[in-house]
Amino acid sequence: MKTTSTARVAASRSARLTSAALVAGLTLTGLAACTAGDTDDKGASADEFTTREVSDGKTTFVVVDNPGDAPTLSYGADSDVELLSEDVDGAKVAFKDMNGNGELDAWEDWRKSPQERAAALAEDLTIEQIAGLMLFSSHERSQADGLTDAQKEYLTDSHLRNVLHAGPSDVTATVTWANQMQAFAESLASEGEPYVPVNFASDPRSTAGSGGYNAEGDDISRWPSNLGLAATFDVEHMDEFAQMSSAEYRALGITTALSPQIDLATEPRWLRVGGTFGEDVDQNTELAAAYVDGYQSTRGQDGWGFESVNAMIKHWAGDGPGEGGREAHTNAGKYGVYPGGNFEAHTKAFLGSLDSAAVMTAYSIALDGDGEPLFGERLGTAYDHGRMDLLRKDNGYEGVVVTDWGVTSSYLDPEKPFGMGWGAEDLTDEQRHYEVLRTGHDMFGGNNKVEPVLAAHEMWQKDFEAGTNDVDADTRFRESGKRILTMFFQPGLYENAYLDLDESKKVLASDDKVEAGYAAQLDSVVMLKNDGSTIAKSDAAAWKDKKVYIPRSYNIGFAGAFGPAEYKEAPGLTLEVAEELFGEVVTDEAELDADGKVVSYTAPDLSDVDLVLVGMASPDNGGNFSNIGHDVENDTWYPLSLQYRPYTADGPHVRQTSIGGDILPDGTKQNRSYFGNTSKIANESDLDAFERATAAVAASGKEIPVITVLKAINPVVPAEFEAASDAIVVGFGTSDKALLEVALGLHEPAGRLPIQFPQDMDTVEAQQEDVSKDMTPYTDASGNTYDYGFGLNFAGPIG
Repeated sequence: MKTTSTARVAASRSARLTSAALVAGLTLTGLAACTAGDTDDKGASADEFTTREVSDGKTTFVVVDNPGDAPTLSYGADSDVELLSEDVDGAKVAFKDMNGNGELDAWEDWRKSPQERAAALAEDLTIEQIAGLMLFSSHERSQADGLTDAQKEYLTDSHLRNVLHAGPSDVTATVTWANQMQAFAESLASEGEPYVPVNFASDPRSTAGSGGYNAEGDDISRWPSNLGLAATFDVEHMDEFAQMSSAEYRALGITTALSPQIDLATEPRWLRVGGTFGEDVDQNTELAAAYVDGYQSTRGQDGWGFESVNAMIKHWAGDGPGEGGREAHTNAGKYGVYPGGNFEAHTKAFLGSLDSAAVMTAYSIALDGDGEPLFGERLGTAYDHGRMDLLRKDNGYEGVVVTDWGVTSSYLDPEKPFGMGWGAEDLTDEQRHYEVLRTGHDMFGGNNKVEPVLAAHEMWQKDFEAGTNDVDADTRFRESGKRILTMFFQPGLYENAYLDLDESKKVLASDDKVEAGYAAQLDSVVMLKNDGSTIAKSDAAAWKDKKVYIPRSYNIGFAGAFGPAEYKEAPGLTLEVAEELFGEVVTDEAELDADGKVVSYTAPDLSDVDLVLVGMASPDNGGNFSNIGHDVENDTWYPLSLQYRPYTADGPHVRQTSIGGDILPDGTKQNRSYFGNTSKIANESDLDAFERATAAVAASGKEIPVITVLKAINPVVPAEFEAASDAIVVGFGTSDKALLEVALGLHEPAGRLPIQFPQDMDTVEAQQEDVSKDMTPYTDASGNTYDYGFGLNFAGPIG
């Protein structure tokens, strides 16, 4: 490419009223926008850029359509951004002059690599700006409120630019909010503080079987959970998911995905198994790589493009082996244990995806089988030099490393609902930020305030001057700044941060994406049992005159950091979905007390019922923020369980001395054993519903098929319901519609178990938290063993 000219386009924002007026302005400067001739598919001339104004109803911005493969640009109609142009291979293309100096600086030149641009801009930003870049916001849940004063405050005072979108996938609310925020960020740029747009991020929001962020209806395409995608045993579904969901993210303005979660699910009771790719090391590694590749590319293009999203693999170096299944969001679960010496297996998927833009680190303290720290100190990953050196030094990772949310706080801090700074409880907030930076992290998850980051800068410089740190504080901060800014340049945020609402509406939940997501859901459903071909190939018409019974149940919930337990009561499967398939749907009659809670259920008369469908969820041990496994009031520990009825942990394989435990003031170790204590399951009523249904079938005197429809987020002990089930289907994060279509034979089952289903709780106790596939799997009355990889189709076992 030969540059033949550079010219400045005076973009008087006060005079920019219409596209026509802007064209006239361009003509006066000798850079007339094209008004006739061939155009490319972006609307640009074949040899010269064009401009147009776009509005979402709240924010107006200018779109610059460059010719050929040059990127589309955008900037606020009222901003101070000006345009530069150059002749490149016979075409006149535009660049944004984002600092108003009339020159095309290296960071403004989209022809240069993201790394080059980031390195150049990191030298121009103030230390205060870089400190702001190190912040990742707390959850923003209400996009419909628009740009708030609190958001303006952290954008202005803390220079925060990484914002966590934790609200609904509402395209209009999100696009208008995102454009408002981008315009505000653009307005903050000045001669002394170069422009930095907003990098929006999101946790997974495409899972069908979770209410999560999504409303009813097709606001975004719905796919199986990670565990469900693993159950398809078909990486093509993963490829489609990654390509399509990343395009939808971009249509919502999201440029960083806080995913995939690739912790190895070696502990079956762990509260976050449902977000993983299961327990097989090789499958986990393959799916993680496919996810990252799909998100960080664009269909039909080489490398990054307008559908690309930064992927953030999590949680290094693996948070899956929580002792007894407890979860490291709380003090109860802060210890991850490796009694099988299998730490290396937990790192494999991470080390196979080091082209990911970012890595989020784990909460847990890692202990060996003797209860000693794997890397010398009893610290969570954010503070653990051993695990961080393995990533940064031994494996040369140069991307962004982000803490999980809340690690610079402690659960002992007053007026804070939670804090996961395990091992750093005695430090001040500022000291925690400093120590996290010393391990090689770049960003602090869930922090909106820049002051402790700037305090860490002072601490770093003081230690540098004392000879403790090898580089000065400015150099260290600019190193992180370069890494973080690369996440802004890779998806093209500096070129085109604004969203065209009409275009976004075309992308979100488009027919091709909805269909592909639903096809993956269907293929992910696992049929475990099918006595007498209860489930056989069928068509929808065969069920239109049939009557089905779906029992009801309730879940008592668990209190947590964000409020009291939430009581829920509902049919086990969505009646409205069933009503679309059957001629008639009946359910239980409930007697309620004054608080609206169930006193008793009465099953209907089944004399004219053709089929019973019992929807059950995995035994619910509680959520991430409920201190599950520890009764705080009594300071006693209790077991997590994979069965519905109370489980008392008094078997021969239950540890009577825990591996993990705090070091007490007298130097002894706390014993967190739950030996002899009993589980707490919030949805035991699901098994009541099953037994009520089978009793009603027996009372009818008829042979009515009973199909158990299990919505699983963990392995389950099937012994409580298998024998009385004529058929069993399992979904991992799928919709009720997909589960019912498979249960009725409208789609041949194709899924297989991505995790073992255990024989009983004794084998669960005998297995080691860090080792895969080390349980005795359940064998049913037909002789089928529910091992990893097992599943049935109409002909029998798959494979």
